[in-house]
Amino acid sequence: MVSVRHNTSQGLPCAPSDLRQVEEIVNRSGTSFGRGMKILPPGRRDGMFAIYAFCRVVDDIADGDTPHDDPASALESWKGRIAALYEGQADTALERVLLEAIRQFGLRQDDFIAIIDGMLMDCGEPVVAPDEATLDLYCDRVASAVGRLSVRIFGTPEEQGDRLAYHLGRALQLTNILRDIAEDAARGRLYLPAELLRRYSVPTDPAEALYAVGLDGLCRILAGRAKDHFRRATALMKQCPAATVRPARIMAASYRVTLAALCRRGWRNPEAPLRVCSVRKKLAMLLAAAGVSL
Repeated sequence: MVSVRHNTSQGLPCAPSDLRQVEEIVNRSGTSFGRGMKILPPGRRDGMFAIYAFCRVVDDIADGDTPHDDPASALESWKGRIAALYEGQADTALERVLLEAIRQFGLRQDDFIAIIDGMLMDCGEPVVAPDEATLDLYCDRVASAVGRLSVRIFGTPEEQGDRLAYHLGRALQLTNILRDIAEDAARGRLYLPAELLRRYSVPTDPAEALYAVGLDGLCRILAGRAKDHFRRATALMKQCPAATVRPARIMAASYRVTLAALCRRGWRNPEAPLRVCSVRKKLAMLLAAAGVSL
């Protein structure tokens, strides 16, 4: 049984060298995640760095960005490593910091396994035109499961936390899918659901789908779903202590600006550059940090 501690005013009780190695994984990703997490108390920040570093490592394996002859086998081995953490065994810097995060915040093993299973869905044969249920499962594994770990680290009340992770995770992942249609097609991937492809007469071949007449209408349906998930997530965040949903508010604000830009551009030419107003995005994030919405 994992014991849960709540003293987050100090960093996790890990070797400084281990914490530095985890932070290096975060910094190498080239995202603004590290800067964004500095709003958290040290212990929670260390926990989020560990979660992000874990996600970065398994995502790189799935994308073939690390030297593994058999990426699927490498991902399966991570399931064993996660199981070992719940037996108190940790052999690497990342594992040792993850172990302390698990102990500190009561993180659930099933959520780590779900993330790995999501990466396995991207391993091997590209995902092409999944049915609605499979797409929703994919969103749950690669996004909402990360959210379920995150809300525990943020200290979000459990009653609202899992529902917030459900809706915000799906909102973010649908936005990613709508943003990355052309990039995914170049990799032979098409995450748009088969049922909508048929309804809008869009081919299941990723390259052909890019310029199908019905693509814009299809994508606006998915954009509407993402907006609905954002609305539900916002309603849940209003029920929670402000400090426990501050990072979620900031992330939601950033992605909503991206989704709005996508809707303005449309999907008649999904390879056209996406123009996201950086000033508007920064303002939305600053207001979200202060608890105000645009």
